[in-house]
Order: sequence, then C-alpha cells, then structure tokens
Amino acid sequence: MTDMRFPFFLLCLLSGMLTSAHAFPPAPTLAAKHYALYDASSGQMLVSEAAHEHIAPGSLTKLMTAYVVFGAIQRGDLSASQRLAPTPYALRLQNEETRMFLEADKEVTVEMLLRGLIVQSANDAARVLAEGVAHHEIAFADRMNSEAQRLGLRDTHFTNATGEADAQHYSSAHDLALIAAALVRDFPQFYSLYALREYSYNGINQFNRNRLLWLDPHVDGMQTAYSEALGYSLAASALRAPRRLIAVVIGADKEILRTSETQRLLNHGFRQYESLQLYQKQQAVRSMPVWKGTQDQLDIGFREDRYITIPAGQREQLSAQLETMQPLVAPVNAGQQVGTLHLTLNGQPFLDLPVVALQTVPLANVFSRGVDAIRLLFQ
Repeated sequence: MTDMRFPFFLLCLLSGMLTSAHAFPPAPTLAAKHYALYDASSGQMLVSEAAHEHIAPGSLTKLMTAYVVFGAIQRGDLSASQRLAPTPYALRLQNEETRMFLEADKEVTVEMLLRGLIVQSANDAARVLAEGVAHHEIAFADRMNSEAQRLGLRDTHFTNATGEADAQHYSSAHDLALIAAALVRDFPQFYSLYALREYSYNGINQFNRNRLLWLDPHVDGMQTAYSEALGYSLAASALRAPRRLIAVVIGADKEILRTSETQRLLNHGFRQYESLQLYQKQQAVRSMPVWKGTQDQLDIGFREDRYITIPAGQREQLSAQLETMQPLVAPVNAGQQVGTLHLTLNGQPFLDLPVVALQTVPLANVFSRGVDAIRLLFQ
C-alpha cells in the first residue's frame, strides 16, 4: 500500500519536478589506497574507494579499544578515577612502539590512560586498559568483536587492543568510519578527549599526531596510524553544525599526505553535499489504521531526528513515497517497523528509510477482535 500524504513543509520540500539529470558530484581521487567519507548526521556513506577491502588497521584499532573502555565506564564496571597497575605483559613493547612511558607496578588512573591511548596512541596504555576491563587482552579482544558484530561491521575482526599485526586482525575504511561515528554518537561525554592536542605524563610531554586539530577549526578528533606495510592513515571527524562528517584515509605514502588528503575529503563532503531534516524525533509522518487493537489509529514516523544528505542544490529533484504494511494487526510495539519511506533523486532510487510505530497498541478484547476480524473480510 502506498500513501503520498505528508505534512505541508515536507510536501514543499519533496514535490519538485524531476527535470534535472545532474549526477552526483564526482568523488575526489586521493593519494591513498583506501578511503571513506561518512555523514554521521544522516548515516550515509558519501564517498567510498576500496573501502570494504580488508586492511591491517594498526593504531586505528584503538577507536574500538576506546569504544569498549567507554562502555565499561558507562556501565560502572570501571571508573575514570580508578587506578590500574601496569603488568609486565602490558609493558612488553618494541622499541618503535608508541607509549606513554608507564612504569611497572606504578599505578595510573584510567583517565590518564585514556589520554595516552587517544592523544599519543600509546600501546602500553591500550594493554593496561584492556586488562583493567577484561583481565587479559585476549578476553578484551572478544569484547571488541562482540561490539563490532553489534554495530553491524562485516569487514572487521580483532585479536588485540593495540593494532599489532596479525593475520586475523583486520578492518576496512568503511567499518572504521562506522566505529568513529559510534564513538561520537554513543559516548559524547568522553569525545572531547579526541580534541586534546597534547598531554603530559611521567614528566614527558607528548603531542597529538592528528595535525588537522591545528589546521582546521572544525576538526575535533580522531586517530592516526602508521605501519611499514600500509603507510600513513588517519580517521578524522569534523563538525560544521549541524553536520558531522567522518573521513578515513588509509595508506598514504607520507604523513603530510594523510593530513592533506583527509582535509580534501572533508572539504568535498561539506561543499558538495547538504543535509536536510525530513522529520523531527517522534513527529508523525501520518496516522494509519490498526486492526484488533485497543485503538484503531496509530501515528507512525521516526524515533530520532531524521536527516538525509543529498548533492548540494538538488532539493527540488527529491521525491518521496510512503509504503505501509497493510493490514496492520495488533499488538504493535513502539519502534516496530510498519512501513518504508522510499526516496528518489532525479527519478532514480536514492534511499529507503524504515518508518516505525510511535506508540504501542495492545491487543483488544475478544469482542473487539471479533468485530475487526469480520471487517477485515471486506477489505
């Protein structure tokens, strides 16, 4: 069943004639092996180049390391003020590994360890935090994989908390962008740590390798990486209100290139695309009939503010059609998908958005259900 009834403001937005054949803006060609650009506001991937290929993520692994640690703090399993003592296992570093120069059995707070993990990408901090959460890095990696599965990451598997090379330790530019977006979305109370340009521990001052924190006032995180096999990589997040874009650039030949190419990718997203708010949180798209329930009408819409991202200047080329599940029979739970909003751009399929019930409708009594059962025979 289809229905074209929308609030007036949305009709104004979506009822333009499909007269333009203007294509999507061509994606920039970057001096990097893999890259992805993700609009965290709308949940759309705007640019993708070899973004699903498995790569060794190196220190970009620590995006998921931080995600798991933040989750432990939020649940109360760990606290920022809690002090952890580094074990010999956690301090087993190679000469070239990044570190915050922890000392054996010298306790350090979780908060300071997070600064080392995020600002300096310190491997010793990653291992101590992994042990603090799960008692051993292997068990911590299991938690990382559980979160990866929950987030729907199909190209990711972890065996450690640091990014140490391993045949079974891999991710992709696409999945790393989704992890970065999940960090911002799920743990806004901790995200400011990614904007820190430097920190000091044990009398040693160290600087964030994300040079975009100095070059672009809109960039407020995320993580850098380097390996001999892959080169230089960077995941960066930028906010130009109300939009947040996340760029992941993997495998640049030089450090300066990972910075410049990530900047190019972010600029491309902000200049060539725009975001539109279709509906507000809990705003009804329309009402639809419900059978055999305690009420006969149900409001449907989106449980969160719903944005979409389109090429700049193409608002008039966007149209929409709402398809609902009919007949809808109680019980219906709030949040249950009851339809799909099909969007087209320039006459071509663009995006399908799930539409959900905004209220719960319990099952009616036996008499009411019987009446509706008869009525349904004539529908």
